[in-house]
Amino acid sequence: MKSSRLVSILLLLQTRGRMTAAQLAEALEVSVRTVYRDVEALGAAGVPLYGDAGHAGGYRLLDGYRTRLTGLTTDEAEALFLAGAPGPAAELGLGPVLAAAQLKVRAALPAELREHVDRISGRFHLDAPGWYADADQTPFLHTVADAVWNNRVLYAIYRRWREPTDVRRRLEPYGLVLKAGRWYVVAGPGPRTFRVDQILELTPADPTSIGPSDSYEEFVRPEEFDLAAYWTAHQRDFHDRLYRGEAVVRLAPGVTLARAVPVNGRTESDGWTLMSVPIESVEHAHGEFLRLGTDIEVLAPPELRDRIARTVAQLAERYGNLLTDSGD
Repeated sequence: MKSSRLVSILLLLQTRGRMTAAQLAEALEVSVRTVYRDVEALGAAGVPLYGDAGHAGGYRLLDGYRTRLTGLTTDEAEALFLAGAPGPAAELGLGPVLAAAQLKVRAALPAELREHVDRISGRFHLDAPGWYADADQTPFLHTVADAVWNNRVLYAIYRRWREPTDVRRRLEPYGLVLKAGRWYVVAGPGPRTFRVDQILELTPADPTSIGPSDSYEEFVRPEEFDLAAYWTAHQRDFHDRLYRGEAVVRLAPGVTLARAVPVNGRTESDGWTLMSVPIESVEHAHGEFLRLGTDIEVLAPPELRDRIARTVAQLAERYGNLLTDSGD
């Protein structure tokens, strides 16, 4: 809606300062021509908004101008309180801060919106980690978060999965990401991704330096770095590297597999479906497919089919003996 977009332009300029028409168009996902029309409408409404031409130009609000319009709709207010994650905030030492902020926002809302956000808080609770995974111990999370905020270099002893397992790393922490209950720090140079719970030792100063132990080394965070964009690309690259193989299987009626793609686009005469499934390795697929029992038949690759056949034969022998003993 145009009215909502006009409010968004005001709030963007109020929080970010000078912005070009192209930047506003990208943020609002509209055309530059639409931004021009919206800016004219704001000017006609008496908003002190100015545009400067040239390479360093753009739109800005008159110095000191602040709109008191929040622009919160019912859906936005509900989403704001639904997005509040007390667990991660507490891990970062921000639990009381989040609670206080939500209390202040709730107090400032009209009665109707307060009723909506109270319904959200009472009916939805977000708990991201899985049932069968113990919470990671992240004793250095606060130190890493402080370094992210203050652009401070960290020197770490980090445990990785391949030899040598424990290595020394110099980290320029750009940002923290919480994924499925696990904290990751994205750090330069590179950048690269590190699990915070795999940091064994951490110091804000180079232990080999002859300088004072409490001195801090700072770094310059790249202006063009976008944490959300990096993480999206990182996940895509991770999955591309993870699923390097492919298996062809038959699935019983009603059975589904993540990432599976029908081979011929139709169900076979017996009701089973021929599917192609990306796999990480024969070892990993062996365990995953055995969980489906008789609802799956592996056709390829041959080494996976043979390995499952050997496992099934061993199980049949083992449990066959048990059945024979119980029958006697």
